[in-house]
Amino acid sequence: MADVVVVIGAGGIGQAIARRQGFGKTILLADFKDETLQGAATALADASYSVETQIVDVSSRASVGALADKAAALGRVMQVINTAGLSPNMASPERVMEVDLYGSAVVFEEFERVIAEGGAGLIISSMAGHMLPALTPEEDHALAYSPADDLLALPFLTADAVPNSMIAYMMAKRANNLRVQAAAVTWGARGARVNAISPGIVSTPLAQHELNSPIGDGYRAMIAASPANRMAPPEEIAVAAGFLLGPDAGFITGSDLLIDGGVVAAMRAGKLPTPE
Repeated sequence: MADVVVVIGAGGIGQAIARRQGFGKTILLADFKDETLQGAATALADASYSVETQIVDVSSRASVGALADKAAALGRVMQVINTAGLSPNMASPERVMEVDLYGSAVVFEEFERVIAEGGAGLIISSMAGHMLPALTPEEDHALAYSPADDLLALPFLTADAVPNSMIAYMMAKRANNLRVQAAAVTWGARGARVNAISPGIVSTPLAQHELNSPIGDGYRAMIAASPANRMAPPEEIAVAAGFLLGPDAGFITGSDLLIDGGVVAAMRAGKLPTPE
Protein backbone atom coordinates (compact mmCIF):
# COMPACT_ATOMS: atom_id res chain seq x y z
CA MET A 1 0.00 0.00 0.00
CA ALA A 2 1.41 3.35 -1.05
CA ASP A 3 2.15 6.21 1.28
CA VAL A 4 0.03 9.22 0.33
CA VAL A 5 0.99 12.89 0.58
CA VAL A 6 -2.00 15.22 0.24
CA VAL A 7 -1.25 18.77 -0.88
CA ILE A 8 -4.20 21.15 -0.89
CA GLY A 9 -3.38 24.23 -2.94
CA ALA A 10 -1.29 23.89 -6.07
CA GLY A 11 0.35 27.33 -5.97
CA GLY A 12 4.01 28.11 -5.47
CA ILE A 13 4.34 26.90 -1.88
CA GLY A 14 2.17 23.84 -2.48
CA GLN A 15 4.22 22.80 -5.49
CA ALA A 16 7.51 23.31 -3.64
CA ILE A 17 6.35 21.14 -0.73
CA ALA A 18 4.98 18.49 -3.09
CA ARG A 19 8.33 18.24 -4.87
CA ARG A 20 10.21 17.94 -1.59
CA GLN A 21 7.87 15.53 0.17
CA GLY A 22 6.27 13.48 -2.59
CA PHE A 23 8.96 11.58 -4.45
CA GLY A 24 8.48 7.81 -4.17
CA LYS A 25 4.99 8.34 -2.73
CA THR A 26 1.57 9.04 -4.22
CA ILE A 27 0.83 12.77 -4.27
CA LEU A 28 -2.82 13.72 -4.13
CA LEU A 29 -2.82 17.29 -5.37
CA ALA A 30 -5.95 19.39 -4.95
CA ASP A 31 -6.93 22.93 -5.88
CA PHE A 32 -10.03 25.04 -6.47
CA LYS A 33 -8.91 26.03 -9.98
CA ASP A 34 -8.63 23.27 -12.56
CA GLU A 35 -6.11 25.16 -14.72
CA THR A 36 -3.75 25.67 -11.76
CA LEU A 37 -4.21 22.08 -10.65
CA GLN A 38 -3.54 20.50 -14.03
CA GLY A 39 -0.52 22.70 -14.72
CA ALA A 40 1.09 21.77 -11.41
CA ALA A 41 0.22 18.08 -11.81
CA THR A 42 1.71 17.96 -15.29
CA ALA A 43 4.95 19.54 -14.09
CA LEU A 44 5.25 17.00 -11.29
CA ALA A 45 4.35 14.05 -13.53
CA ASP A 46 6.92 15.18 -16.11
CA ALA A 47 9.51 15.06 -13.32
CA SER A 48 8.56 11.40 -12.58
CA TYR A 49 6.34 11.98 -9.56
CA SER A 50 3.22 9.84 -9.07
CA VAL A 51 0.35 12.33 -9.00
CA GLU A 52 -3.41 12.08 -8.56
CA THR A 53 -5.61 15.17 -8.74
CA GLN A 54 -8.94 16.34 -7.43
CA ILE A 55 -10.76 19.66 -7.52
CA VAL A 56 -11.56 20.85 -4.01
CA ASP A 57 -13.41 23.75 -2.45
CA VAL A 58 -12.19 23.91 1.15
CA SER A 59 -15.22 26.03 2.10
CA SER A 60 -17.41 22.97 1.36
CA ARG A 61 -17.35 20.16 3.91
CA ALA A 62 -18.65 17.71 1.31
CA SER A 63 -15.82 18.62 -1.07
CA VAL A 64 -13.13 18.25 1.61
CA GLY A 65 -14.69 15.01 2.83
CA ALA A 66 -14.58 13.60 -0.70
CA LEU A 67 -10.91 14.53 -0.92
CA ALA A 68 -10.16 12.80 2.38
CA ASP A 69 -12.02 9.69 1.19
CA LYS A 70 -10.01 9.62 -2.05
CA ALA A 71 -6.76 9.99 -0.13
CA ALA A 72 -7.65 7.05 2.11
CA ALA A 73 -8.55 4.94 -0.93
CA LEU A 74 -5.11 5.58 -2.45
CA GLY A 75 -3.13 4.26 0.51
CA ARG A 76 -1.77 5.28 3.91
CA VAL A 77 -2.41 9.01 4.40
CA MET A 78 0.94 9.98 5.93
CA GLN A 79 1.12 13.71 5.27
CA VAL A 80 -1.54 16.38 4.75
CA ILE A 81 -0.41 19.87 3.78
CA ASN A 82 -3.01 22.62 3.47
CA THR A 83 -1.76 25.69 1.59
CA ALA A 84 -5.18 26.87 0.37
CA GLY A 85 -6.15 30.43 1.10
CA LEU A 86 -7.25 33.82 -0.19
CA SER A 87 -5.25 36.97 0.41
CA PRO A 88 -6.91 40.20 1.62
CA ASN A 89 -6.85 41.76 -1.83
CA MET A 90 -8.52 38.78 -3.53
CA ALA A 91 -11.94 38.54 -1.92
CA SER A 92 -14.58 40.00 0.37
CA PRO A 93 -14.23 39.63 4.16
CA GLU A 94 -16.95 36.98 4.10
CA ARG A 95 -15.21 34.88 1.46
CA VAL A 96 -11.81 35.22 3.17
CA MET A 97 -13.41 33.87 6.35
CA GLU A 98 -15.12 31.03 4.51
CA VAL A 99 -11.88 29.82 2.91
CA ASP A 100 -9.10 30.79 5.31
CA LEU A 101 -10.90 30.25 8.62
CA TYR A 102 -13.79 27.82 8.12
CA GLY A 103 -12.05 25.90 5.31
CA SER A 104 -8.91 25.38 7.34
CA ALA A 105 -10.95 24.08 10.28
CA VAL A 106 -12.84 21.66 8.02
CA VAL A 107 -9.58 20.27 6.62
CA PHE A 108 -8.38 19.54 10.17
CA GLU A 109 -11.66 17.79 11.01
CA GLU A 110 -12.07 15.76 7.83
CA PHE A 111 -8.49 14.57 7.56
CA GLU A 112 -8.31 13.66 11.24
CA ARG A 113 -10.48 10.64 10.43
CA VAL A 114 -8.11 9.32 7.73
CA ILE A 115 -4.62 10.31 8.88
CA ALA A 116 -2.45 7.25 9.48
CA GLU A 117 -0.64 6.48 12.70
CA GLY A 118 2.73 8.18 12.49
CA GLY A 119 1.35 10.73 10.06
CA ALA A 120 1.67 14.49 10.16
CA GLY A 121 -0.37 17.49 9.11
CA LEU A 122 0.71 21.02 8.29
CA ILE A 123 -1.17 24.19 7.52
CA ILE A 124 0.48 27.11 5.78
CA SER A 125 -0.91 30.03 7.76
CA SER A 126 0.57 33.56 7.68
CA MET A 127 2.56 36.07 9.67
CA ALA A 128 -0.71 38.04 9.70
CA GLY A 129 -1.91 35.80 12.50
CA HIS A 130 0.81 37.32 14.68
CA MET A 131 -0.22 40.90 13.87
CA LEU A 132 -3.72 40.90 15.32
CA PRO A 133 -4.14 42.57 18.72
CA ALA A 134 -4.75 40.17 21.59
CA LEU A 135 -8.19 38.59 21.77
CA THR A 136 -9.92 37.70 25.00
CA PRO A 137 -9.29 34.22 26.45
CA GLU A 138 -12.93 33.38 25.65
CA GLU A 139 -12.50 34.42 22.01
CA ASP A 140 -9.27 32.44 21.67
CA HIS A 141 -11.00 29.38 23.14
CA ALA A 142 -13.95 29.75 20.77
CA LEU A 143 -11.67 30.02 17.73
CA ALA A 144 -9.71 26.96 18.84
CA TYR A 145 -12.45 24.60 19.93
CA SER A 146 -15.77 25.54 18.30
CA PRO A 147 -16.91 22.91 15.78
CA ALA A 148 -16.00 24.16 12.32
CA ASP A 149 -19.64 24.46 11.30
CA ASP A 150 -20.27 26.86 14.21
CA LEU A 151 -17.28 29.13 13.64
CA LEU A 152 -18.71 31.72 11.29
CA ALA A 153 -21.65 32.30 13.62
CA LEU A 154 -19.44 33.43 16.50
CA PRO A 155 -20.53 36.96 17.53
CA PHE A 156 -17.05 38.46 17.15
CA LEU A 157 -16.83 37.19 13.56
CA THR A 158 -19.93 38.93 12.25
CA ALA A 159 -19.74 41.42 9.37
CA ASP A 160 -19.93 44.33 11.82
CA ALA A 161 -17.04 42.97 13.88
CA VAL A 162 -14.87 42.15 10.83
CA PRO A 163 -15.17 45.29 8.69
CA ASN A 164 -12.62 44.55 5.95
CA SER A 165 -10.70 41.76 4.30
CA MET A 166 -7.43 42.53 6.11
CA ILE A 167 -9.04 42.08 9.53
CA ALA A 168 -10.77 38.93 8.24
CA TYR A 169 -7.43 37.59 7.02
CA MET A 170 -5.62 38.30 10.29
CA MET A 171 -8.45 36.76 12.29
CA ALA A 172 -8.46 33.65 10.10
CA LYS A 173 -4.73 33.17 10.47
CA ARG A 174 -4.93 33.63 14.24
CA ALA A 175 -7.61 30.92 14.21
CA ASN A 176 -5.38 28.62 12.14
CA ASN A 177 -2.67 28.74 14.79
CA LEU A 178 -5.12 28.20 17.64
CA ARG A 179 -6.79 25.27 15.89
CA VAL A 180 -3.42 23.61 15.34
CA GLN A 181 -3.06 23.50 19.12
CA ALA A 182 -6.53 21.99 19.49
CA ALA A 183 -6.01 19.52 16.65
CA ALA A 184 -2.71 18.38 18.14
CA VAL A 185 -4.71 16.72 20.93
CA THR A 186 -7.29 14.99 18.74
CA TRP A 187 -4.82 14.04 16.00
CA GLY A 188 -2.52 12.82 18.74
CA ALA A 189 -5.14 10.28 19.76
CA ARG A 190 -4.57 8.73 16.32
CA GLY A 191 -0.80 8.81 16.72
CA ALA A 192 -0.39 11.78 14.37
CA ARG A 193 1.03 15.29 14.70
CA VAL A 194 -0.08 18.64 13.29
CA ASN A 195 1.73 21.98 13.07
CA ALA A 196 1.59 25.32 11.29
CA ILE A 197 4.00 27.54 9.40
CA SER A 198 3.35 31.28 9.28
CA PRO A 199 5.28 32.62 6.28
CA GLY A 200 5.99 36.23 5.51
CA ILE A 201 6.15 37.47 1.93
CA VAL A 202 7.05 34.58 -0.35
CA SER A 203 7.92 35.09 -4.02
CA THR A 204 4.89 33.45 -5.61
CA PRO A 205 2.32 34.66 -8.16
CA LEU A 206 0.04 35.40 -5.20
CA ALA A 207 2.63 37.73 -3.68
CA GLN A 208 3.15 39.39 -7.05
CA HIS A 209 -0.59 39.98 -7.24
CA GLU A 210 -0.44 41.73 -3.86
CA LEU A 211 2.66 43.76 -4.77
CA ASN A 212 0.88 45.03 -7.89
CA SER A 213 -2.29 45.86 -5.97
CA PRO A 214 -3.28 49.06 -4.10
CA ILE A 215 -1.73 47.60 -0.92
CA GLY A 216 1.56 46.82 -2.68
CA ASP A 217 3.37 49.73 -1.03
CA GLY A 218 2.59 48.21 2.36
CA TYR A 219 4.19 44.95 1.30
CA ARG A 220 7.28 46.75 0.02
CA ALA A 221 7.53 48.63 3.32
CA MET A 222 7.44 45.33 5.21
CA ILE A 223 10.28 43.96 3.11
CA ALA A 224 12.35 47.11 3.54
CA ALA A 225 11.85 47.27 7.32
CA SER A 226 12.50 43.57 7.96
CA PRO A 227 15.94 42.40 9.16
CA ALA A 228 16.16 39.98 6.22
CA ASN A 229 15.31 42.79 3.75
CA ARG A 230 13.96 40.35 1.16
CA MET A 231 11.20 37.97 0.22
CA ALA A 232 11.63 34.21 0.55
CA PRO A 233 11.49 31.68 -2.28
CA PRO A 234 8.91 28.90 -1.86
CA GLU A 235 11.74 26.40 -1.43
CA GLU A 236 12.69 27.95 1.92
CA ILE A 237 9.20 27.28 3.22
CA ALA A 238 9.35 23.73 1.82
CA VAL A 239 12.59 23.05 3.74
CA ALA A 240 10.91 24.02 7.01
CA ALA A 241 7.83 22.03 6.06
CA GLY A 242 9.98 18.97 5.43
CA PHE A 243 11.41 19.22 8.92
CA LEU A 244 8.01 19.62 10.61
CA LEU A 245 6.52 16.75 8.62
CA GLY A 246 9.48 14.43 9.17
CA PRO A 247 10.79 12.16 11.94
CA ASP A 248 13.23 14.73 13.34
CA ALA A 249 10.21 16.77 14.46
CA GLY A 250 8.58 13.86 16.30
CA PHE A 251 8.33 15.88 19.53
CA ILE A 252 6.80 18.92 17.81
CA THR A 253 3.02 19.15 17.58
CA GLY A 254 0.56 21.98 18.10
CA SER A 255 3.27 24.45 17.15
CA ASP A 256 3.48 27.40 14.77
CA LEU A 257 6.75 28.37 13.08
CA LEU A 258 6.97 32.04 12.08
CA ILE A 259 9.12 32.41 8.93
CA ASP A 260 8.80 36.06 8.00
CA GLY A 261 12.31 37.49 7.72
CA GLY A 262 11.62 39.47 10.88
CA VAL A 263 8.61 41.48 9.69
CA VAL A 264 6.68 40.89 12.92
CA ALA A 265 9.79 41.72 14.93
CA ALA A 266 10.11 45.00 13.02
CA MET A 267 6.45 45.75 13.64
CA ARG A 268 6.77 45.18 17.36
CA ALA A 269 9.86 47.38 17.39
CA GLY A 270 7.76 50.23 15.98
CA LYS A 271 9.35 50.20 12.53
CA LEU A 272 6.05 49.32 10.85
CA PRO A 273 2.40 50.11 11.56
CA THR A 274 0.02 47.28 12.38
CA PRO A 275 -2.20 46.52 9.36
CA GLU A 276 -5.76 47.78 9.64
